[in-house]
Amino acid sequence: MVDLPHHDPEHPAEPGWQKAFEAFLAEHPDLDTLEVVLPDTNGVLRGKWLPGSALEKVFEQGVAFPFSLFGLDVWGREVESTELHIETGDKDGLCWPVPESLKLVPWVERKTAQVLLSMYDREGVPFLIDPRHVLKRMIDRIHDEFGVTATCAFELEFYLFEESDGDWTEQPKPLFSTHLGPARQNMYALSDLEALLPVVDDLRRACDEQGIPADAAVSEAAPGQFELNLHHRRNPLLAADDVVLLRRLVAGVARKHQLKASFMAKPFVEWPGNGMHVHVSMEKDGENIFSHPETGAERIGHAINGLLETMPEALLLFTSTFNGFRRMQPGSYAPTSICWGFDNRSVALRVPASSPEAARIEHRIAGADANPYLVLTGILAGMLEGLRAEKSPPEPVIGNAYEKKHKRLTPWMDEAIDAFQASPRMKEAVGEEMHKVLTAIKREELNEFGREISSLERQTYL
Repeated sequence: MVDLPHHDPEHPAEPGWQKAFEAFLAEHPDLDTLEVVLPDTNGVLRGKWLPGSALEKVFEQGVAFPFSLFGLDVWGREVESTELHIETGDKDGLCWPVPESLKLVPWVERKTAQVLLSMYDREGVPFLIDPRHVLKRMIDRIHDEFGVTATCAFELEFYLFEESDGDWTEQPKPLFSTHLGPARQNMYALSDLEALLPVVDDLRRACDEQGIPADAAVSEAAPGQFELNLHHRRNPLLAADDVVLLRRLVAGVARKHQLKASFMAKPFVEWPGNGMHVHVSMEKDGENIFSHPETGAERIGHAINGLLETMPEALLLFTSTFNGFRRMQPGSYAPTSICWGFDNRSVALRVPASSPEAARIEHRIAGADANPYLVLTGILAGMLEGLRAEKSPPEPVIGNAYEKKHKRLTPWMDEAIDAFQASPRMKEAVGEEMHKVLTAIKREELNEFGREISSLERQTYL
């Protein structure tokens, strides 16, 4: 007879977990389906659909998933050089729910709930290749060193397309690009929002039902492009959770209306790409350290300088897809150089015009398809470096940054990977395990794109 290993999992006991699911279960005893959602290293959502009756079990016992989910490329394939797969026996970890994320899914007909998960080992120790834990580690480090916490808010851009037959080999046409006459920007057009009023209303209602603090909806700088702004959060983890859930919500609501939503960083050569802008300030004892009348300007300058100095090596965290590097084009409202300025949308780091108490930095580099946990980790790592070094930044850019001579951000993914891999600061920021895994995944993705023969090559050389 073989004695099978047995281990009772240790619950990580996120605050309020028991109260959260008990209240939800009491309000929704007729739940049909539970979707458990685990964002992977790329921010791609992995998970399962479970019967609604599994809700209590999920909260009390966790959900088993293999650690190797964090060693997948963007297509969901195993990247062997991560050393997370069969060579480890492909062991399971335990994923535990994020209590605040337990919400109904309003865009499906059957009564469905969803909940975010985060990965731990069987002893309840965080698995440090889970991007959510990577960000949590950085949050704790800043607080331990300087007693400060970050307040964050995201802005997300996306395109809407008519639903297709699934063939995306031909360039799709965004909404409002097929009207009589040439396709046009129609920046901030109320008419575009009004034309999609049922969609916009459903987005707003779904955000309200899921507790996602969405604010303004804007028709952006290209036909069929829109932006949704999120309210600031005093917890960076929840701010990043908002992004993950908002992208899923937008895709689900669009699908309900026979549309496709895309957060792809650069879908079109001729139109602007989709950005993920992040507004960040620092608080200590409930006060914004950037707005202090005596030291605020100096502190925000230190943070800016740290962000500028770490920007080349952190770029892979902000622009993490092959396509994302196409977005960084001069004159496109996507930054191309390492610079900052006051109320200037052509720079990488913008200090928006605001009241003194709302002083903050707007980080404008990331693509809308980036992993928000890793984006925030990179931003906070740069700010931490600045607070440590206490160096003033160079002079701010006045006017068009695309016409100024500043050090450029590389437009090449291989150079961004090399800079990230060679950086001790990035290894410290994301941890040795994530540093190795992310580098391996991105090199494999780059190699795959290098093996692809484009239609332009065939048109040119056949």
